Formats: sequence, structure tokens, C-alpha cells
Amino acid sequence: MTAGRDGTEVLIVGGGVMGASAAFWLRGAAAAPEVTVIERDPTYAQAATALSVASVRSQFSNPVNVKISRFGIDFIRDFAAHVGPAGGVPSLGLRENGYLFLAGTAAGAALLEDLAAMQRSLGAATEVLSRAALSARFPWMRLDDVEAGSIGRRDEGWFDNMGLLHGLRNAARARGARFVTGEVAALTAEGRRVTGLRLADGTRMEAGQVLLAAGTRVTGLLATLGEEWPVEPRKRTVFVVDAPEARHPDAPLVIDHTGIYARPEHGQWISATVPEADGPCGLDDFAPDHQLWEDAVWPRLYNRAEGFAAAKVIRFWVGHYDYNRLDQNAILGPHPHFDNLFLASGFSGHGLQQAPAVGRGLAEIMLTGAWQTLDLSELGVARVLAGRPFLEKAIV
Repeated sequence: MTAGRDGTEVLIVGGGVMGASAAFWLRGAAAAPEVTVIERDPTYAQAATALSVASVRSQFSNPVNVKISRFGIDFIRDFAAHVGPAGGVPSLGLRENGYLFLAGTAAGAALLEDLAAMQRSLGAATEVLSRAALSARFPWMRLDDVEAGSIGRRDEGWFDNMGLLHGLRNAARARGARFVTGEVAALTAEGRRVTGLRLADGTRMEAGQVLLAAGTRVTGLLATLGEEWPVEPRKRTVFVVDAPEARHPDAPLVIDHTGIYARPEHGQWISATVPEADGPCGLDDFAPDHQLWEDAVWPRLYNRAEGFAAAKVIRFWVGHYDYNRLDQNAILGPHPHFDNLFLASGFSGHGLQQAPAVGRGLAEIMLTGAWQTLDLSELGVARVLAGRPFLEKAIV
């Protein structure tokens, strides 16, 4: 591996949770390279990491995503033990209330059974409950249109998103990673090698390897190399709702087959939906879609559970998914057109929970040329260049 003129062997573009995780694992290797992480906004005001609903689940439709989450939940649960005192975060406050996926048809219920069997074969604790069993467990829910629901009895819930970021970043710094502020404007290449990058202020940096972990901005950076990329920003408006007659602190995160999700949060609820006309938005478009509450979210909450008649929005925020149009799955690892360029892109809303395992995997393939602990080759870049989908159907 060849170091750049500044002595850096690896440049990571993007200092959110994915870049911080990769830096943490790279610097923890026996022959650790020099690592510099470049982040455009150290306040993380519009970063996907900061704006995430911060949940973790095993209930994916694709086995590789289940495997990634199996590592992730253990890492999140025992975070302080993994990052050590240097992380400065004693706990991520994991609440294992579970995810509850509802199905409204017999075919949907059968699919939940098939997926649960696959998930259990990989160590998950998913069980499928009939409408009657759901009603007994959650008597406050209205279930006339529900055939069944799948729920994780453990290993699913939500946690402190910024704690995960800060702990990984602190630990990476303690291991010798360097974090700098700058906006990458372009990548430069000669033949099959990325020679470096240029910052918006004109600064040029070189490195032996480059990892793009810049979320929705990866597409624009690859365009400077003449490469097309199927990842675009998609806007999600999240509502924090007060419903005094619907206090259920032990409720799971409900993925409703009618198109919303909701979970309890400090005596209130968090809820959101996918807009009917979902599509790409501007990189800097964080204007909320207020009308979604009245048109889509509140009517479905009202119909699903008792106590939402008097619900009101307390606050809201907008985050972006780095949405992979091809198959809604992460795109990871080396780019076939460049010998020293690596990608962590297209997570489509589940990147935060995948960061521990993905960062480890990227470090392994960057250092050894192969996936080691967990084979992530099915998520590789080649499928994107070939237009060959590797689908994840359980996108929330």
C-alpha cells in the first residue's frame, strides 16, 4: 500500500457512522495503515447518522442482512466492551422492545413464516403470531385487517445513534485515526488507480486507498470519475407524536402493512411513512412534508390502535435515505474499474445498524483483498455495474 504525500495510506470520505466504523476497524488491525477521515460537516446536522430513527432488527428478507445484524446487535449491546474506555460511551441504551411486522393477507402471513424460519436458522428469535395471539399480547391494537405478525423476542429494538457514532469516532482517534473537516469536490484518477481527491477549497490529497462512505453524495463523487451510480437521496419526514391516551412504553416498533411505522419514545411516539410519490430529492432539501401527517400517518395510527384520536404532532425532522434504486441493498467493497477504490453506499435506510459489521468487513477486504469474518461478496459493486439486483424486500 502506497502512502500519499501527507503520509496517509487510507482516505475515508465521510465521517458519519460508516466512515467512523471503518476507521475504527482499520486502525485496530495488526498492521494498521495510516487513516484520515474527511467529513464536510462535523456538526452532523444533516447527516443520516444523526437523523436516523436508530433501530436494529434481524427481520430482513435477505440472509446476508440477517447475518450483518446478528453481529450488529451484539456489538451494540456490549458497545463499551468493544470500543473500550477510549470510546467514552458506557452504553447505547439499547431497548429490546422488538419489531412487529404485520401482514394483512394469508399470502403475507405465509411469507412471514418463511422469513422467520430463515431468520431463526441464522440465530434470530423471530416468531409468527396469529391475530388472536397478537390481540392477547397487544390488547390495545385493532387487528381486524391483520392475518398475522412476526416479532423478534430478543435482539431487536432501538438505541443511541449519536452514541454509536461518537464512541466509534473516539475509539478510532485513540487508535491513531485522523479526522479532518473538508468537503470533497472531486476524485482524480490515472488508469485503474484513484490518485487522490480535491477539496472544495482547492486542497489536494493523495492516498494508497480511498473509501467512499459519504452517503447520498457518493453518486456525485463517482460522477467526477465518469462513473454512473444508482444511489439517490430520498426524503423521509419523521413525526414525534403525543397521544396521552396511548401510552404503551413496552410496545414494539410496528411495521404496519398499511404503510406506516410507529414506536414509543419517552412517553410519546415516533411515526413515519413512505410518500406515495416517492422519488429523489435535492441533496440539501430537508423541507418537511407536513401534509403526510394528516393524509397518511394519523388516519392509519387511528385505525390501528386505541388512543390516537387526540394525537398531535410535537415536533418533526427530515432525514435522507441513500436509496439504492437497483435493489435497496448496500453496495460494498472494491470498485472493479479501480484497483484502490472502495465503496460503502446505498444502504436505503438500514445503514446505522449495519455499520459495526460493514466497517469490519471493509477493513478486512481493504487490508487483505478478501472478505474474512463475514462474506459480503453478494453486496459487491459488480452486481450494480451488471444491473443484476440482489433484493432486500424488508425496507422500512
